[in-house]
Amino acid sequence: MAAEGGWRPAGGGRRRQRRRREEEAAEGGAVLRRLREAQNDLLSSGFWAASAGAVRAPLGDTAEPPARCVCYGLGRFSCCPAARHQLAFLLLLLEELGVPPSRCSVFDPAFSAQEAAALVELGLRLLPDNEEGKHGIEGSATLFYMVHCGKALYNNLLWRNWSAGALSKMVIIGNSFKGIEERLLSRILERDYSYIAKVLKGTKEVALPAHPQYLDTFNDTSVHWFPLQKLKELSPAVWDFVEEPTYEECEIIRKEDGADQCSPAAVES
Repeated sequence: MAAEGGWRPAGGGRRRQRRRREEEAAEGGAVLRRLREAQNDLLSSGFWAASAGAVRAPLGDTAEPPARCVCYGLGRFSCCPAARHQLAFLLLLLEELGVPPSRCSVFDPAFSAQEAAALVELGLRLLPDNEEGKHGIEGSATLFYMVHCGKALYNNLLWRNWSAGALSKMVIIGNSFKGIEERLLSRILERDYSYIAKVLKGTKEVALPAHPQYLDTFNDTSVHWFPLQKLKELSPAVWDFVEEPTYEECEIIRKEDGADQCSPAAVES
């Protein structure tokens, strides 16, 4: 085949494509290998065993066993060890609770194509759109895994499911609601994150244990659930105001934003 500057052998483009595919496959295999190592780390360190009581606490109380799972804000687990250990914890969690990977939906606008492919290979389902946390449970007991996400994401999730019946079917693993209450002035919490503020008295919370190896990975992380009886004890006025939340500052990645503007995990509270 003739080309400027001389002759080039035919098939060079095909060879480059094949080499690229082989490199991508090798990189994908390395991501999955590091993920398996992260799972082994969680098991051998004792952190998973110490956390098992917390993750099963809702089931020992009033919560239904989850039929499905939604995960937000994992981050770049191919290159970030903390995100990789959070994903490894999620996989152990699904196994512990008997939720098939195919019943777990995952979204983070920061995922690379390689990371998306790895998640699919693990059997997880990628959510096609940025829901901004506004995911309705549609009557199914649902576990939400949202480690180190922004406060607005939790607030949006609560708004979308704002009824005693729906909330009582939810478990949220993420930033401590008690910690949010302690760190924010009450007027700001009630103004900007009103659904978190209103649900506090209807919430039960158990913190994940502290572990020196995972202080940054799971710090301030708790398991939250909402017993129906506690929710029924809230004032009826709590359920009357159901206006969709709005935020003046960027705290989550909105549908129209790019992944480089602001990240759910990067704006943790």
